[in-house]
Amino acid sequence: MENEHIHTFIALLHHTHKAEWEASPSTTDAIAWLNDLYEFLFPNNHLNKQAKYLGILKKNQIDLVNLLLSYLDPKDIDIENTVDAFYDSLESIYQSLRQDANKTYECDPAATSIQEVIVSYPGFYAIAVYRIANRLTQLEVPILPRILSEHAHGKTGVDIHPNASIDVPFFIDHGTGIVIGATSIIGKNVSIYQGVTLGASQVSKDLSAVKRHPTVEDNVIIYARTTILGGNTVIGHNSIIGGSVFLTKSVHPYSNVFNTHQLRIDVKAQ
Repeated sequence: MENEHIHTFIALLHHTHKAEWEASPSTTDAIAWLNDLYEFLFPNNHLNKQAKYLGILKKNQIDLVNLLLSYLDPKDIDIENTVDAFYDSLESIYQSLRQDANKTYECDPAATSIQEVIVSYPGFYAIAVYRIANRLTQLEVPILPRILSEHAHGKTGVDIHPNASIDVPFFIDHGTGIVIGATSIIGKNVSIYQGVTLGASQVSKDLSAVKRHPTVEDNVIIYARTTILGGNTVIGHNSIIGGSVFLTKSVHPYSNVFNTHQLRIDVKAQ
């Protein structure tokens, strides 16, 4: 690159980066805030005084205010009320997550305790981040929820859009490769295994305001590597969807849906 071109390119980068920086929070700060909040809800070490909880919570609240102020115009969003509303709902988020952890423990024979689920299960962590990000989305906080969900995606292999609606309790087993799209609706007591996709049958940009992803009603189990597509697709309550199923149409409640391919094993003569 010639000198003049270098300076022109650098000026372009500076202008572009400044505009983008002003329109989004620091990813590093966002993840640090999330980590501190998760540690407050599920600490690795016992906090021997209640006053310590209050101090940690107050700092986390201040950090969220500063995070939002770093990229949002207070004229467009009431940051103080938004932060207050988020922390007012924190107990409800926590109680939902305890139910999620309990269901994971009850459903997974390999789990030896609820604490093991909380400290080591990627599916539980993905659900926890989803519930935090989803609440921020409900409060119309832009960008930050997606940063949090993509952090969880990178850490666990579970991709849950923060706009999705997921009731309590919810169980993810193993988790890797799960995709839950933005307009998905998932009822109570649903279990999903690795490699499951709740996706859209069409991805045109002009359908962004349309329900594009499936609805899964209460008490449904969806086994590994199954793909379910379409905003009009409803999996009826109390159904079981077997592994490696591809669905683009609804199924009635109490349905069992399985692949019918046959596995053949020939044993050679000795």
